[in-house]
Amino acid sequence: MSAATTRSRTPDRLCADAVDFARAAAVELAGEAAVGEHLGLDADGERVVTHYFATREWAYRGWRWAVTVTRASRGKLVTLDETVLLPGADALIAPQWVPWSERLRPGDMGPGDLLPTDEDDLRLEPGWTGADEIAPNSALAEAMERELEPDEAEGGEGGGSGSAGRAEALASPTLRGSIAAVALELGLGRTRVLSRLGLHLAADRWEKDFGAHSPMAQAAPADCSTCGFLIPVAGTLSQTFGICANEFGPADGHVVALDYGCGGHSEAAVVPAPVPPVPPVLDEFADEDFPLHPDRDGGSVAADAPAEELGHS
Repeated sequence: MSAATTRSRTPDRLCADAVDFARAAAVELAGEAAVGEHLGLDADGERVVTHYFATREWAYRGWRWAVTVTRASRGKLVTLDETVLLPGADALIAPQWVPWSERLRPGDMGPGDLLPTDEDDLRLEPGWTGADEIAPNSALAEAMERELEPDEAEGGEGGGSGSAGRAEALASPTLRGSIAAVALELGLGRTRVLSRLGLHLAADRWEKDFGAHSPMAQAAPADCSTCGFLIPVAGTLSQTFGICANEFGPADGHVVALDYGCGGHSEAAVVPAPVPPVPPVLDEFADEDFPLHPDRDGGSVAADAPAEELGHS
């Protein structure tokens, strides 16, 4: 038997000597070819010992068979507890499980998928909470009450005068509708809106793909801020981003930074084609003077050369 690797407690002698019994249990489970040499043992408790055997399976390199044996108090018969395959120090094991909410990546959602948002999501903040409504005892409420007094006077005694009538008028949809309309126009009619952190995270994502530092923008003739295909957006990001509407551009339908650009810019100059050179003209019927001495006035072959050298008789 090989040297045993034990814990602080002393292993039971009968259980520690039951190496052949433990090996037979591993062979019965995995087969003779899958069980290797004895690697050691651990004392798991009083009269409980686990024997370790190497595995010969190539798919489980670094793993080991763990066979736990035990015996009853005052008994001499060793019995089998369990047989499992456990990873060793050099075993190749799967990475730690990660929740789906942390494994989800942009583009993973498909038709019919639902992505619930946490209540404490830092990318969102409460929208219209009603905190800006007019308080009953505020100065603004008193001013509105004074504006209602002439109308109430015209209504006479039966016009619902008094504090009850003023409260009912303040709560009417006519007076409070303007506040709700402004809230809806600003996007505050939603339960939650993007927080400052959510805006910054979105801007970082969009600028990474369609920003000034992308290779496409570096080679562009001009940026999107001067392009006619840019659709402006409203809100806080209106001074930084827009939407591309060029069907031939790489960012069609995407949010692009104003300093992004591509070759599909609406004002990109069309480089004219070079003018082809005129083919040379050879006139074989006329004599051309060829000066032998350009530094002399009138020095030419016809003036300086003798007649016989020119071929004249």
